[in-house]
Amino acid sequence: MTKLNATRRQFFGLAAGGAAAAALAAPGDARAQVSTNARIVIIGAGAGGTSLANRLVRRLEEAQITLLDPRVQHLYQPGLSLVAAGLKPAEYVVSQTTDWLPDGVTLIAEKAAAIDPEARTVATESGQSLPYDFLVVAPGLVLDHDAIEGFSLDMVGKNGIGALYAGPDYAARTWQAAARFTEEGGVGLFTRPETEMKCAGAPLKHTFLIDDISKRAGNGGKIDMHYAAPQGSLFGVPIVAEKVRMLFDQRGIASHYRHTLTSIDAGAKRATFRTPDGTTEMDYDYLHVIPPQRAPEVIRQSGLSWADKWTDQGWVECDKASLRHLRYPEVWALGDVAGVPKGKTAASVKWQVPVVEDGLVSAIEGTEPTETYNGYTSCPMITRVGRAMLVEFDYDNNLVPSFPGMIAPLEELWISWLMKEVALKATYNAMLRGRA
Repeated sequence: MTKLNATRRQFFGLAAGGAAAAALAAPGDARAQVSTNARIVIIGAGAGGTSLANRLVRRLEEAQITLLDPRVQHLYQPGLSLVAAGLKPAEYVVSQTTDWLPDGVTLIAEKAAAIDPEARTVATESGQSLPYDFLVVAPGLVLDHDAIEGFSLDMVGKNGIGALYAGPDYAARTWQAAARFTEEGGVGLFTRPETEMKCAGAPLKHTFLIDDISKRAGNGGKIDMHYAAPQGSLFGVPIVAEKVRMLFDQRGIASHYRHTLTSIDAGAKRATFRTPDGTTEMDYDYLHVIPPQRAPEVIRQSGLSWADKWTDQGWVECDKASLRHLRYPEVWALGDVAGVPKGKTAASVKWQVPVVEDGLVSAIEGTEPTETYNGYTSCPMITRVGRAMLVEFDYDNNLVPSFPGMIAPLEELWISWLMKEVALKATYNAMLRGRA
């Protein structure tokens, strides 16, 4: 048996075993249910809120669990980068919010309009007041497109403009613009925001994929690729940043550090950046826009945000290990909105949810929680079609590979690509059910 065949067999064994385990194993099922009349409100039915609701229903008997979210559709956000590169259709990332919710949870299809952590109430848009004993805030984040002068979402897909983060339709329109660029060539300009952001690897993936697709089409000589970042490196983990820098150098992708996108002139196809030396302009034929990202307004107005950091973004103040609020112990933050140094990925949510569950149940029982979150974040860093690096790290920027000896984290591997292409969505779906 060749080494390649062995690796493939290992992968499919891993994928099949992982899918079976995800389908059959339900963490928490073997533990005795806790009887309680606690009123629990969860704001947000995304990955975090839905997964937690499923786990709490199995764990708590007679609890009043209310989930607040107006979104009809649930989005598998890790798939947006595949849609924006023409590798998946838009519907690949779309399901119905109610498809994932268990019996025993009350869904109120409205936004949270106000949170009063002193009175322990959440107000809905229609004026309902929901009292709570425990609150989990998991509303995700908002994309501040208005922060970029001259940009609006109706531009996406036209005149060489892409914006994959905005949703499945916009990711598909992004591919329309990117596809023309891969055929016609020109200057490709790829950006990321100055703020914290979800999946910081996504801007790099899109850059790598559009570069690779152009070259596969025989148009590598027609493209001039540029990546502009407000930060002083390409990634927050130094060893990963250096690897990406080396790959960019090998592939002729120019890096521009300390460049923050502030405005665009769509007619002239010109982008303006703020730099330490003043403003600078760059012309483009294809521009990928990722706007600043912030906590939703209801969070920023609630008094739950940090007062001394991320003040322009509003992330929830919480202990980075327990995710419990530092001033309101009956409140936990989960997912993108949590004000912790790492953790704005779906893989992070998978590790955060059991910590919040344990903390909340322990609070009900009057015991000390035992679960902690170490900042685990995973990024299947696609570097070309059919190759990826499975990058996993913690708060301290340590690499924490899940498959040591099998998947080297900083190597471009076919098996890491399949983890993204095949295994990740099955694991994600199992997580939504509270079973992974």
